Amino acid sequence: MAKTKELSKDTRNKIVDLHQAGKTESAIGKQMVSKNPRTTRGDLVNDLQRAGTKVTKATISNTLHRQGLKSCSARRVPLLKPVHVQARLKFAREHLDDPEEDWENVIWSDETKVELFGKNSTRVWRRKNAELHPKNTIPTVKHGGGNIMLWGCFSAKGPGRLIRVKERMNGAMYRQILSENHLPSARALKMKRGWVFQHDNDPKHTARVTKEWLRKKHFKVLEWPSQSPDLNPIENLWRELKVRVAQRQPQNITALEEICTEEWAKIQATVCENLVKTYRKRLTSVIANKGYITKY
Repeated sequence: MAKTKELSKDTRNKIVDLHQAGKTESAIGKQMVSKNPRTTRGDLVNDLQRAGTKVTKATISNTLHRQGLKSCSARRVPLLKPVHVQARLKFAREHLDDPEEDWENVIWSDETKVELFGKNSTRVWRRKNAELHPKNTIPTVKHGGGNIMLWGCFSAKGPGRLIRVKERMNGAMYRQILSENHLPSARALKMKRGWVFQHDNDPKHTARVTKEWLRKKHFKVLEWPSQSPDLNPIENLWRELKVRVAQRQPQNITALEEICTEEWAKIQATVCENLVKTYRKRLTSVIANKGYITKY
């Protein structure tokens, strides 16, 4: 198996050394998966056997479970560079004392991909509430594949428009989406004068032509730190939407689009209000986590 090869010679030697030092398979297994959570049961069985101890996969599982470890899908999180971490901290500190009313006057937006069927996942051994530890995650970049792309927005007053993006989005298409959907959403949501527009730093969003268009349309844009989905409460709505869609089990792309639209419209305004009302907690979590991705 390919994953067995992931164990380095040093790791294999370490297992042998631990075994010769009289450590039990329980202690060896715990130490190895703590160091490399992607270690499989097969890895441990094979290497313990090389060291002279014969155990089964079931024994490995039971032993790790007793140590408080369980096999989970690796959480996919944005790839953060030091510059991203610092920008996230700066944003959180600068806005930490902003009044709740300011966040209520923001329209949050984003794109997401909804899959017709689920993806395969990478398994890791971890403790409860440790899903965001770097060892237990898979760094990603935005838009890595899927079945349909959606653009949507919302504010504390409720969900705005949701549309399917049927072609590869470019800057011109993005500006058209904003013109045809974002501005009508602002009117429908009865946003107060001086409302603020949030979007991330996708190149289509930050292109010179787009920035000029936003300026001419008198958009007040929230300065945003890159790679920060945990700071955008619309991510919670995307997750809620995808759970609802999965429960209805669409069988084709047409049904997937229809169900997405139907379920988005069912999201209650109180859900949106609560997401915005607790926004300060997101900022304090980022600060507490020293700029790294937080649970959202």
